[in-house]
Amino acid sequence: MHGVPLDLFLKQISGFLGTYYLLLALMNAVAAYLLWQGSSRQRELFRVPGADFPVTTAFIWLVVSLFFLLISPLAYSGDPQWMRLISLPLAVRAGINWLMDPTIYTVGTLLLLAFLFVFRRFFVKPWVAWSGLNLAMLLMGMSMTDPNFAAIVTKADNVPIVGLIFLLAFFTWLATYKAVLNDDRIKQGLEPLEKLDNEKVLVWPDLVYTELICMVAITALLLFWAIALQAPLEEPASSVKTPNPSKAPWYFLGLQEMLVYYDPWMAGVVLPSMIIAGLMAIPYIDFNKTGNGYYTIDQRKFAYVMFQIGFLVLWVTLIVMGTFLRGPNWNFFGPYEIWDAHKVEALNNVDLSEYFWVWFMQSSRPRAPEDASDLAKIGYAVRRELPGILLVIGYFTMLPPALIVMSKYFQTMFIKMGFVRYMVLTNLLLMMMLLPIKMLARWSPFHLKYFISMPEYMLNF
Repeated sequence: MHGVPLDLFLKQISGFLGTYYLLLALMNAVAAYLLWQGSSRQRELFRVPGADFPVTTAFIWLVVSLFFLLISPLAYSGDPQWMRLISLPLAVRAGINWLMDPTIYTVGTLLLLAFLFVFRRFFVKPWVAWSGLNLAMLLMGMSMTDPNFAAIVTKADNVPIVGLIFLLAFFTWLATYKAVLNDDRIKQGLEPLEKLDNEKVLVWPDLVYTELICMVAITALLLFWAIALQAPLEEPASSVKTPNPSKAPWYFLGLQEMLVYYDPWMAGVVLPSMIIAGLMAIPYIDFNKTGNGYYTIDQRKFAYVMFQIGFLVLWVTLIVMGTFLRGPNWNFFGPYEIWDAHKVEALNNVDLSEYFWVWFMQSSRPRAPEDASDLAKIGYAVRRELPGILLVIGYFTMLPPALIVMSKYFQTMFIKMGFVRYMVLTNLLLMMMLLPIKMLARWSPFHLKYFISMPEYMLNF
């Protein structure tokens, strides 16, 4: 959509955007109807003074439905003057572009997750979650009038990723909602909800029928998808013209982003292998016998938080970053920023050994003579990278006992797990946390590239 005049672009997008708001109106109208039918589920918020009219949640969603219904004709018009009323102001777009700076994006995602975790009992309330969904859909609609945003979101490769983000949010909310209900029930001395419905279900016919219905529904969805969206096929591959940016499939974009901070052998082999090994080790490391077979957070807070950080912050956000924020030449772009292939961001990445020897010691880095033996060259390389080697060794060996000294929780964990299991667990966690540390170190004013840099031996860390 780049290069298309704005008025023509708005005409092209008007049909989709008008239908989009109509569907949102229908969605909220159905929600209002269901709440009105099930009067026990709707809440009375307040009464209008003088009229004694109760304002309920059903009434609120009916008003929201009417709001989307009213702005739908503005979107259908395609007129720049009218569509400006349902577009994000330029100042808001600039603010969002600034917030999508990689450092703010990564740290902000972690802080947002912590905020949602602390106040989870508020955010799992259905009306709060439904309000968040409406705000997200409204933000999406108001952003679609921006040609740069629309070009990214409507790309055939990216449409399913947008859907996956909303599905991920829904299922994360659903699991947290059930966990909060169970935690409240357990505090009251009641059984979890899952144990109230422990009736055995036969594979035939119950499960097979359910799978058959799902298979038919998914097949219909895929047929509709194939008709509605063009296949993301590109021109035949050519060695003289490669795509810019050249991106891996969405499920590998996390690994591609890790390649920026690690060598290929580390990002593509060692770290994925450690993820698999860590998942295999969980049954042997875990000593908590509660929280099995039902949703809970209070009984497994540590496991829950570590999983959410590892999955949402260190994996999903990398996929989102690689899909929507990485543009030509693998530079960062805001969601409303044009993907300019001529954008140049010179980053003078510096290794830790250079900071130590050149900046701190005010001398050149140790270098082996040309006629030195192979063993002597290895010795010079180790001496050159000794600050980074000591730092990495200290990180993995000193922090686990330091956590025991500073935290009663880790003291209890060490007593229950023993030395070996405790060291395995903490080192896996430290390896996991090393990724955001390296990312922030690269984006910081220091532009730190490697803690240990031995390119002559293909050992960079």
